[in-house]
Amino acid sequence: MKHERFISWCLSTPWALMPERMAAYAVVLANAAAGNAAEPQAARPARTGGARSGAIAVIPVYGPIFERSSQIGMCEEGTSAQAIHNALADANADDSVSQILMDFSTPGGSVYGVQEVSAEIARSKKPVIGIANSLAASAGYWMLSQCSEAYITPGGEVGSIGVWTAHQDVSKALEDAGIKITLISAGEFKVEGNPYAPLGEQAQAFMQSRIDDYYGAFTRAVARGRKVSVDQVRSDMGKGRVFGADQAKASGMVDGIATFDQVVANMQKSIKASTPRASRLASAQRDIAIMG
Repeated sequence: MKHERFISWCLSTPWALMPERMAAYAVVLANAAAGNAAEPQAARPARTGGARSGAIAVIPVYGPIFERSSQIGMCEEGTSAQAIHNALADANADDSVSQILMDFSTPGGSVYGVQEVSAEIARSKKPVIGIANSLAASAGYWMLSQCSEAYITPGGEVGSIGVWTAHQDVSKALEDAGIKITLISAGEFKVEGNPYAPLGEQAQAFMQSRIDDYYGAFTRAVARGRKVSVDQVRSDMGKGRVFGADQAKASGMVDGIATFDQVVANMQKSIKASTPRASRLASAQRDIAIMG
């Protein structure tokens, strides 16, 4: 039953997700049915550099991305756009945080909520540094591209810029089983695209138009974030494929190739360099007083 609900939900949702990952989720669902599913985890900002001013808030974006935390258990451990929104708001409101680091390990997910969170990343009051560690695909790359600086680990991948959905036609299976479904509806297009009949040309054209709308929003956001043209995003950034580190850097999808520790070290140097000498001296004096 849970499997059927998940498939139904998948087929009614536009995805900015690597399509091959959807098939892998069937295994996770089998584990869930057997009672072996892991508890979902929300994005919670960790902190490096101590509690005083100059800390770095680390926001993990791991697993598939969903709009709300309540949807995560349908598939596997993941991250919700809602949780990322909350973590960003907390980090921006925390006076001890100077910079934000988003740590991506995600194949993407539902487009719902991603456009809004990506806009929040772009207009953050504090610098947001992002790293594909080791995967920022589709909806994940949508967010990464909006960071002040974007990095990828040497063995990482980014991209999969695209949107997809699916239609399931079960009419032949129902016919073979001797089952006939009659839909009672009001509104000319209310039941178009239903799974009990083949997908008509008009319904398919409308579904394609919605996918094109999301793809347009995706590519425009990447173009703004990476400071390139939409045409360049569509022609030079994989056309839906993921790129490895060197190719991603060459195509302008990231600013550099670095490990997580290297990115953190560079951020700490930047914070230290931007802190007035008087503030550093006062901080050192407080530390000495505490030690005494």
